Amino acid sequence: MARHGGGRGWYGKVLGAALGVTMLATGASVWTAQAGAVGNSSPKSAASASPAAVKPVDVTIAHASDKGARGVNITIDDGPDPTWTPQVLDVLRQYGVKATFCMVGTQAQAHPDLVKQVVAAGHRLCDHSVSHDTTMDKKSEAYQSKEILDAERMITEASGGVRPMYYRAPGGAFTPYSRKLAASRGMRPLGWNVDSKDFERPGTDAIVTTVEQELPNGPTILFHDAGGDRSQTVEALRQILPWLKTQGYSFGFPVR
Repeated sequence: MARHGGGRGWYGKVLGAALGVTMLATGASVWTAQAGAVGNSSPKSAASASPAAVKPVDVTIAHASDKGARGVNITIDDGPDPTWTPQVLDVLRQYGVKATFCMVGTQAQAHPDLVKQVVAAGHRLCDHSVSHDTTMDKKSEAYQSKEILDAERMITEASGGVRPMYYRAPGGAFTPYSRKLAASRGMRPLGWNVDSKDFERPGTDAIVTTVEQELPNGPTILFHDAGGDRSQTVEALRQILPWLKTQGYSFGFPVR
């Protein structure tokens, strides 16, 4: 999601307790030990692919679509959420659109059934860190490693073994280290070109207008399925998806 204060406040209130439990459960040293040796496995990383099975990807931040010049990428951040993710999935299904879901680790851990629904519908998974800390770029490499690798494990376990294919830093707070680490785990760093501003709940019409006006900036569009009332997002998608089709766009995934 874009770097705005509302996201930090919501996760601080809703996920603080869950994150505390997670940190206690996993142990502070389980994944930070991998900060200096990305390929090392851990007894608690059974759901993640082994080093031999992970194919590194490009460390640059992806924005392009695998559908080419007339392709668009729908990306959905911050979930899964039991209220809004099913509604987003319904709209995507209605219009035959596949999307990339950038999931917060604690949310995936809390709602594994929704993670499995996303995968079963043919969508792709993206690591969006454990705690959605938009100041990650100001933190130590050990902290960044734990946020990224713990979330990778949580999402993979929740999905039943399907690993995230991308890593999107909360608020775009990438660092050279976090990009290299994610890419070494087969997760392409993922940016965006169009911020729909849906997180701010400006109204459905405003969200639609923002997407239409900013689409010339590039193909990857940012929406949210958690962090508060996302009814405006759901309704905006109902308008934007068919509009994009009438404009001759096809729906793809970010390049890898």
